[in-house]
Amino acid sequence: MRRRLSNGFAIALLTLGSMAQAVAASAALPLSRLELPAGFRIELFARVPNARQMALGNSTLFVGSMRAGKVHAVPLSNPAKPMVIADGLEMPVGVAFRDGDLYVSAVSGILRLRDIEANLDAPPRPEVVSQAYPAETHHGWKFIAFGPDGKLYVPVGAPCNICEPDPDRYATITRLDVANGKVDVVARGVRNTVGFDWQPQSGELWFTDNGRDWLGDDAPPDELNRLSRPGQHFGYPYCHGGTIADPEFGKTRHCSEFVPPAQNLGAHVASLGMRFYTGTQFPTRYRNAVFIAEHGSWNRSEKDGYRVSVVRLQDRRAVSYESFVTGWLNGDSAWGRPADVLVMPDGSLLISDDLAGAIYRVTYSGIR
Repeated sequence: MRRRLSNGFAIALLTLGSMAQAVAASAALPLSRLELPAGFRIELFARVPNARQMALGNSTLFVGSMRAGKVHAVPLSNPAKPMVIADGLEMPVGVAFRDGDLYVSAVSGILRLRDIEANLDAPPRPEVVSQAYPAETHHGWKFIAFGPDGKLYVPVGAPCNICEPDPDRYATITRLDVANGKVDVVARGVRNTVGFDWQPQSGELWFTDNGRDWLGDDAPPDELNRLSRPGQHFGYPYCHGGTIADPEFGKTRHCSEFVPPAQNLGAHVASLGMRFYTGTQFPTRYRNAVFIAEHGSWNRSEKDGYRVSVVRLQDRRAVSYESFVTGWLNGDSAWGRPADVLVMPDGSLLISDDLAGAIYRVTYSGIR
């Protein structure tokens, strides 16, 4: 793995007053096409090429990428000037910040940039935390996040569209102890999750999962799942969407053996980053709801997704699923693809867009 680091950048202090003003004036994106519920506003926050997962530091937004091989740092006081802090990495989609260090996912391992915010002018060379993961690039990119237990959660996608891989190595969610390198599996039968978060009240892990391809336009659905205890199996490759037996592998195991989805999402919408809304700026009906970046279908005859959706919960159960931000898709042509969402300290919501190379900020100023 080749690694090339940038230098010559300056650290800045946190301000949340008018983050997007510096970039909004020069924006060439058709933001007027985006539609939100009444009282909400969306604006351009930063331009970051191929922006995927986001992680918030003390005074910096960190952004991973998939195809660019770079990790960016966006100073919150001046988001018009993002900086490259790591380059030449293999699909560094995932970023996670903890105790001053930035953790970055590569396909086969996890890297760490120590004390990163104090060294943005001369970023440290990434050090290897773990190389315990498979090298296949098919579903090999990884969303990562620290859980309430202090472990780094790292998914391993299936190395195929549909197959029966080693259940201890693929189609899993693992957790990594970054202190000693120990890895254990917490969920199986997960085809490819690129987004997860912990429910604030219960501490349970919820995650999106991308359904298999080539069963038609409308099947199977993507999924929003809930892990209530370690070791649960969510069906892949035997069962999809809780009720659909796979035509090849579903003859050997029944759907009743697996944990059904908490909410079925649209078929092939490519649900990626998700977060519980923990802020107070949005109206009460959005508190503790799940916001999901739906990246958009790639092989459906009519495109679907290309939006941010919201799943509302009641008593830890999903009760509704609806669109929240739409407009990146115009007919069969898309100018943007949401990849992740992130709740900011002031309660606003950031949305990354890897196609437009943008990060947007959603705020609310209507009647609560």
